[in-house]
Amino acid sequence: MLIDEFDFELPAELIAQQPLEDRAASRMLTIERANGVIRDAQFSDFPRLLKKGDTLVLNNTKVFPARLFGQTETGANVEVFLIRETGPLCWEALARPAKRLRPGRQIVFDSELTATVAERLDEGRVKIEFSAAGDFDEALDRVGRTPLPPYIKREEEQTGERERYQTVFAKQKGAIAAPTAGLHFTPSVLAEIETAGVAIAEITLHVGYGTFEPVRVSDLSAHRVTGESFEISAAAAETLNRARSGSGRLIAVGTTVTRTLEHALSHDDRFLAGKGIADLTITPGYKFRAIDGLLTNFHLPKSSLLVLVSAFAGHELIMNAYRHAVSERYRFYSYGDCCFIS
Repeated sequence: MLIDEFDFELPAELIAQQPLEDRAASRMLTIERANGVIRDAQFSDFPRLLKKGDTLVLNNTKVFPARLFGQTETGANVEVFLIRETGPLCWEALARPAKRLRPGRQIVFDSELTATVAERLDEGRVKIEFSAAGDFDEALDRVGRTPLPPYIKREEEQTGERERYQTVFAKQKGAIAAPTAGLHFTPSVLAEIETAGVAIAEITLHVGYGTFEPVRVSDLSAHRVTGESFEISAAAAETLNRARSGSGRLIAVGTTVTRTLEHALSHDDRFLAGKGIADLTITPGYKFRAIDGLLTNFHLPKSSLLVLVSAFAGHELIMNAYRHAVSERYRFYSYGDCCFIS
């Protein structure tokens, strides 16, 4: 298929710029794959759409303040967005403007944190080496900002943004973007789900550049998603394998969970505890083996995430659902509404 087949008209005013005060107050579009039925609902309905014996899988990655602003020794302002750690104090980053950052150039973020450009890469990326007077993580927390997506049109963090742009179950620091399907959950919603006899498993996939990297080819057969690090604990593997052997459904919260589970399921249909790199690219024609349902937000036109969702539910059904969501004024992207595909 061609990436142009995953385009749709989206009015700019439907791109959510602010989160709802109540995480669980989002709208939710339900999509039934078996019969193609689409229904308008609320996320508060989600626990009642799960069944006793189902297993819900969450991504407990935690976003770190990966967006930095500094100056070169010539006084030029530079924005650096950390995307991948390549070694101790060494990072691959997106830089703006990258053309000013020749190898050897120094960037000063504050009196205790500087960086030197080690290599200039393509597509606005550079490799940099940090020097910190104290603890590097503490320095990042001090000078870094929440790495909000570029379609959220404001520069400054708002009060409480670092907490609000995290899931309530975030634990393992390492993501440069939130697993946004998880932003709708509250402790009370999770308690309601568990009370209903639904098991909850937590895995970790550190959301990186691969999740939102643009699709740069026209033919999807040539597209590859950059791998991202994941970990499945022994307890999570046990819960997942118990779900595989039972009659309940395995429900993924988000495309990051979907990629991880589909990547990690072994040839003998078991999940093994451990760490790895999830580098699976899911396009139409892929045969899903791990998940039975998916809760996800509404994604960018012509994005790898929209392609993944279409592969799971069917291209025509998803594009119809997106057109319905636009006509019904759903809120899109990270701080927007969600859909549950069963």
